[in-house]
Amino acid sequence: MINLSVNIKSKNKSYPVFIENQTISALKEKILSFLNGKNFLVVISEKVEKLYGKELSFEKSQKFILKDGEKEKNFKNYKKILEKALKMKLTRHDAIVAVGGGVVGDLAGFAASTYMRGTGYIQVPTTLLACIDSSVGGKTAIDTNYGKNLVGSFYQPDVVFINPNFLKTLDDRQFKSGLGEVVKYTFIEKSCKCEEDLNLTNFLTENVQNILGKNEKTLSKLIEICIKLKISVVEKDETESGLRKILNFGHTYGHAVEKITNYKKYTHGEAIVEGMKFAFNLAVKRNLIDKNYKYFADDVIKKFNFREIQPFSQEKMVELMQMDKKATSKNIVFILPTDYSTVNEFSLLPEEINL
Repeated sequence: MINLSVNIKSKNKSYPVFIENQTISALKEKILSFLNGKNFLVVISEKVEKLYGKELSFEKSQKFILKDGEKEKNFKNYKKILEKALKMKLTRHDAIVAVGGGVVGDLAGFAASTYMRGTGYIQVPTTLLACIDSSVGGKTAIDTNYGKNLVGSFYQPDVVFINPNFLKTLDDRQFKSGLGEVVKYTFIEKSCKCEEDLNLTNFLTENVQNILGKNEKTLSKLIEICIKLKISVVEKDETESGLRKILNFGHTYGHAVEKITNYKKYTHGEAIVEGMKFAFNLAVKRNLIDKNYKYFADDVIKKFNFREIQPFSQEKMVELMQMDKKATSKNIVFILPTDYSTVNEFSLLPEEINL
């Protein structure tokens, strides 16, 4: 078992992140042991419920089953979760347990952050994307008709239980969606200011087949590396006032891809990969990097055979990027590469981003 710790000094809060290949029934016992007799509501993905519901064996009365898809991360389901918690008479000393991917974690976390002004919150990520990124760091949110994650909060979980065994039943497209965020970390690694030299780029290039083949030991190590980088950033900047902004590499354009296709055509990871490609092209145009680094980045991305995305109207994409939560009144904020595994923040006017 790998045991990591997140320490948010500004809030005097610390919580563990456990990475362990174990049976699902053993995982349930760990969750119950941590809850120590508290009342709890489990928000679980419909797909995970179908695959693992019997093994997890939570009572029907304790579960809110959430349909799959980004479109479910909405006000309607947020309200339903709160009403379910109220019906169960949860107190602020009880807990909401998120079992699923990023959609479940974001929605359940936002509900936990606002229920009774903050109740207990446990993360059990079941997708690679959630394991390596969204389950750690405390970002919670729901989507609106105006864009993604525009309503949310920073609310840290009490514990994160990561079980790579869940990834065995993750379909290849969703698995690669997670790899999109993994690749993001290789391009921002030096900027994460981690005291430990983790060499994610080397690990990725040396273990492509083991990663794509879902080798248990390789995946556990991959998750550990990404979580350590995420922890290094979050501990230094919980609320995205400075350093944490680098985690948005590829996201300004990527979120616009998701929005223009109504969150239905591409996965989050596929959109972020396209966003990173856009960022590298923009960085070359602005002479922030040389073409050799862009070619290197292209090679890393190609190793994982991500889905190709056709270009969209630049005028429409600029309009959508101006709605991004990171944008200012006139400028669009990008995280762009400036050196190998190094990125910086740039605030650009719309006319400055023509490619």
